[in-house]
Amino acid sequence: MSDSPIAYAKTAGFRLGIYVFKDAEIIDYAAPHGVFSVARRLDPELDAFLIADSLRPVQTQAGFTVLPNYSFADNPAMDAFLIPGGFGTRQEIHNKRLHAYIRSLPAATLLTSVCTGSWIYGAMGLLDGVAATSRKEPDRIEQSNAGMVPIDRLAKIAPQCRISRARVVDSGRIVTGGGIAAGMEVGLHLLHRAGYGEDFILEVARIIEYHQAYAGYKEDIEYTGS
Repeated sequence: MSDSPIAYAKTAGFRLGIYVFKDAEIIDYAAPHGVFSVARRLDPELDAFLIADSLRPVQTQAGFTVLPNYSFADNPAMDAFLIPGGFGTRQEIHNKRLHAYIRSLPAATLLTSVCTGSWIYGAMGLLDGVAATSRKEPDRIEQSNAGMVPIDRLAKIAPQCRISRARVVDSGRIVTGGGIAAGMEVGLHLLHRAGYGEDFILEVARIIEYHQAYAGYKEDIEYTGS
């Protein structure tokens, strides 16, 4: 969409907390986590971790079970909090414990999402007057008369949100990504928000052999806040 008008100050030891819940989509949370994992080869101070309501194992999509590093009660320090999408977001939009946890985070903590994770922020009213996005490609049920395309459902959940079809939307504190594989771009964009330069990000993209895709997607970012 446009180049960033902002050069962000470097955040030493930037920490990304990724929320996991029942039926979270694997790629949604694994992709940004993987980006940070590779980026740590270049800067070991970077960190990414999983957080859940409790420290019990969490069965995400397709029976893939993960063990969170922290629970809400641990209240780990983080610079960004990410909510992935998946079938489970249909329950998480009603999860008052999650909503209370999000509202308890410091104002400096970025609120980020991939795919239908933006629905949670929308249900909380945090997207009112804010630009955001979600998945634009429906599955078979979503494209039938019995379903709804996720980005259209976001518009229904958050009618005061300005819906964007960009792959990543940076509205200042809130950063939302489009469908499933956009978790890669969200992870790379969070490195930008952490203050890393384009050379660093390009090197991460090269190591993961994603540099050609990144070259095509890096302009598909809409900036609407500071």
